[in-house]
Amino acid sequence: MRATIATVIIGVVAYFFARSLSANWDSLREEDLSLGWWALAATVLFVLAVAISGLLWGRIIRRLDDQPITGTESIRVHFSSWLLKYVPGQVGFVLNKVVWGQRRGTSRLLVLISVVYENAFLLLGSTVPMLAILVVARGEAVEITGTVWVALAAMVPLALMTHPAVFHRVVALLGRRTLKRDVPREYFLPFGATLGFQTAFLIPRIVNGVGVALIAGALAGAGPDSWVPLGAAYAIAGAVGIMAVFVPSGLGVREAVFVLFAAPYVGTGKAIIIALVARVLATIADAVIAGVYGILTLSSKKRKSLT
Repeated sequence: MRATIATVIIGVVAYFFARSLSANWDSLREEDLSLGWWALAATVLFVLAVAISGLLWGRIIRRLDDQPITGTESIRVHFSSWLLKYVPGQVGFVLNKVVWGQRRGTSRLLVLISVVYENAFLLLGSTVPMLAILVVARGEAVEITGTVWVALAAMVPLALMTHPAVFHRVVALLGRRTLKRDVPREYFLPFGATLGFQTAFLIPRIVNGVGVALIAGALAGAGPDSWVPLGAAYAIAGAVGIMAVFVPSGLGVREAVFVLFAAPYVGTGKAIIIALVARVLATIADAVIAGVYGILTLSSKKRKSLT
């Protein structure tokens, strides 16, 4: 039964993965594009950003749980969860980590709390400071669509949830009503650690921003003065894409939001091309992530067989 479920999940992921790559490539085929070294560099940076996020999630687990987890293992688990983003919604991403925790002997609730922290840090870091960057860069009010306002409104409860007292009170109430037990305070990060992790989760956003700056510089001739706001625009677009839970990997939503914020710096036409190329390279990066996950899994199985 477990093998059947795994086969179905892999099949669905492969379907959405192929459809995403095909749709993006068809959109780019009519453009006169020559991918140089910058395309390879941007792809590597996109992979690196996901790996750093996995390492940071692993650090959250280590902080909350007594059982150690290696950096390699945290990246491997995060990579497998990341690939499930091609299935609409975030359920696969969360369940994959929960199942891993159960096999490891880690509390299901603790893993869920770690994922809440991870997503809260990611979304807050991708919106609040990035909008501030865009406002300062333009020196005027930034146009925000209804979709972005919805995403920003969702940041308010996330920001509150990162405060230990608020988060513990909410989870404790849910735990008593659903699990019929109290939730240990050890399952929550202290305020100082919360701030530290929030700052650390800006690193993957910066790495992604450098990748987008490489693309913009190569395709649109974007100068250094626009690199930071373009990176900020990409981070905000990614956050809104995550909030569009019924769209596979935020397909279309992320590109539209990026064009909205990037157009003042490179023009609408160039912004569209940058968004499409970034999507294709990000999809190729996901293929690399799938390959690395396979290698790490085989390596993990070999080590277990030798012990």
